[in-house]
Amino acid sequence: MADQGAPPASAPPPDEWPASPDRSLALNRMGTFDWDLDSGQMHLDPAALDVFELTEREYGGTPAGLRQRISPTEDARLDGRVSQALKSGRSQYGAYFRIRRRDGSSRWTHIQGHILRDAAGRPYRIIGIVRDASLDRVDPNLHGPQNNQHEARRRFTGVVERTTAILAHARTVTDVTDVLKDPEALGHLGAVSVMLGVVEGGRIHLVAEGRLGSYAPEIEYTRIEDGFPMSEAVRTMQPVFLRTRDDFQYRYPRLWPYIEPLSVCSGVYLPLIAQGRPIGALGLLYSRDAEFSREERNLLLALGSGIAQSLKRAMLYEQEHDLAEGLQRAMLPRAVPEVPGVQIAVRYRAAGLGRDIGGDWYDVIPLADGRVGVMIGDVQGHDTNAAAVMGQLRIVLRAYITEGHTPGTAMARASAFLRDLDTERFATCTYAEADPTTGMLQVVRAGHLDPLVRRGDGSCHRIPVAGGLPLGLHTGPGGAGATGYPVTTIELHPGDTFLLCTDGLVEVPGDDPDVGLQRLMDTVQAAPVELEPLAELLCSLPGDQGGADDMALLLLRRRGPSTIKGGGPLQMRLIPGDPAGPVAARHMLRAAASAWGARGSADEIVLAADELMSNVLVHTEGAARLTARLTAAGRIRVEVDDSSSALPRRRQADDWGTSGRGLLLVDRLAADWGVQARGGGKSVWCEFEVGSPTPPARPAE
Repeated sequence: MADQGAPPASAPPPDEWPASPDRSLALNRMGTFDWDLDSGQMHLDPAALDVFELTEREYGGTPAGLRQRISPTEDARLDGRVSQALKSGRSQYGAYFRIRRRDGSSRWTHIQGHILRDAAGRPYRIIGIVRDASLDRVDPNLHGPQNNQHEARRRFTGVVERTTAILAHARTVTDVTDVLKDPEALGHLGAVSVMLGVVEGGRIHLVAEGRLGSYAPEIEYTRIEDGFPMSEAVRTMQPVFLRTRDDFQYRYPRLWPYIEPLSVCSGVYLPLIAQGRPIGALGLLYSRDAEFSREERNLLLALGSGIAQSLKRAMLYEQEHDLAEGLQRAMLPRAVPEVPGVQIAVRYRAAGLGRDIGGDWYDVIPLADGRVGVMIGDVQGHDTNAAAVMGQLRIVLRAYITEGHTPGTAMARASAFLRDLDTERFATCTYAEADPTTGMLQVVRAGHLDPLVRRGDGSCHRIPVAGGLPLGLHTGPGGAGATGYPVTTIELHPGDTFLLCTDGLVEVPGDDPDVGLQRLMDTVQAAPVELEPLAELLCSLPGDQGGADDMALLLLRRRGPSTIKGGGPLQMRLIPGDPAGPVAARHMLRAAASAWGARGSADEIVLAADELMSNVLVHTEGAARLTARLTAAGRIRVEVDDSSSALPRRRQADDWGTSGRGLLLVDRLAADWGVQARGGGKSVWCEFEVGSPTPPARPAE
């Protein structure tokens, strides 16, 4: 019944809301609730208000109104149960929890919810029942002859059944120990203290002790062959019943010094056996002498069996989680490389709820010419297989990128690789290739969240990026898998920060994804300027409040003064057989040279660009692209990209030759030039100093 981060109750509730309760439920102290996840409103009928001991005015109509009756610990546990059900796609959930009554005491309550989803599987409404699940406390003199034994046994049986039901939902060892240490549970079991020992490598580790103070550091670790009742229970796999204080003193003299100062008169130590092997022991201490009838012993053995199964399941779950988390962290980069011109911060947060493991990843790839590639992605699923697929996909993407493939081509090849794997998983991913000198980013997106940019003035913006399907999905003839994913170009000014994250940072069950994204943008805008504190703050955001999803975060900030030095990029598409393209490109270059303070070098820039364009249109097939920009270093850079993998080479033309002088001319005119291989093509570039109409002298050849 926790808040789940729902928005204020401003949206209207659905039709036929709230659901009409069955009047017969109230006769059995059962109330109904109807929770509209979109508006955040939750209706409680009068019987439900009575269960929580609230008036309609005290309640207020939203889940937040229940917090005056539910402690933060119980609220977090219940919130996790609801979030898990919403996240996993289940239609039902149930949970026991305690409420604080008006008189200050606590009482067990049970909730059962039915989740309604739309055609797309999005949860939008929960209808359910809440009931009083309290049982009278077991009388401390339960075993005395003056009590109604039949009634006491009935109550004790109910306590064992309820405790077993609660433990059935425990997913970690901590969950098990929390249930056993709870003072309310101790009281219902009639015990004044409970101890849980777990077998660890030939020793018994006392991991939990509730109330009374019977724990002693000297017996935190004991050997299985030692003379303690817990050791005997593990060693023999038989329960140990101690009816009086004399039994403690004479049967276990090593334990007696710790028991003597306590008001303990009897006890039982139950072996916890799973799959035929002892995994621990449970100790219950009582402040009365006890006979432990056959029926009571059977009930205690049933309790021990339930605890053993819950403990074994939790231990296996934690082992699987630790293995998967270790596998995942081993597949993430161990360190972020230093890249001149930019500052990079990364964070990864493992899933909290249920200790699931996911397939989120990030990577930073230094490239030639001072460029850097950054990526973030998320493989479908939360298990070791998702982590394994993540590792393979990250390595493949890194290989394609370092080979020189363009961002769109690298993404398309990675998608084809994932389709060829023997897996039904798909993945979302965003990759950006940044040039710290010019501030230009080429961004490609495969079904992932749009990136954010925080500008130097503190404003934060969502950057729409053209995208394709998630990796691993069939795109059909002519889709992104065949032609490459579309690439979006954006510019980062000095001081701007580029932000990539996975959905675990923004998604909240029951919320529209855009609400979580806006919450993230508001936080980024109000956050500290320094990059590492910003990353730490964002990593601490609740995101998925149930903790059922992991999260990856990557921040890239362009270094430099806050004043903008640079311009462009200006681009022109060149198509073979179209004479208008080069003409328009020349006009564009002359205008840019004048605007960027290089009017005196305009002829040299246009002539060199003409040679690059001619080489492409004459010696290659397919379209090309000319790009011009003013770099932060104060140079005008002209690039011509094409799809041919054949690299140009400078030749020595004879006196009567009609070709072979193009690159020689570029070499003479430009301050610098070069060629970059880019996977399925190449880029030929040249640079000119602004304000220097005469190129630097070169040695005679």
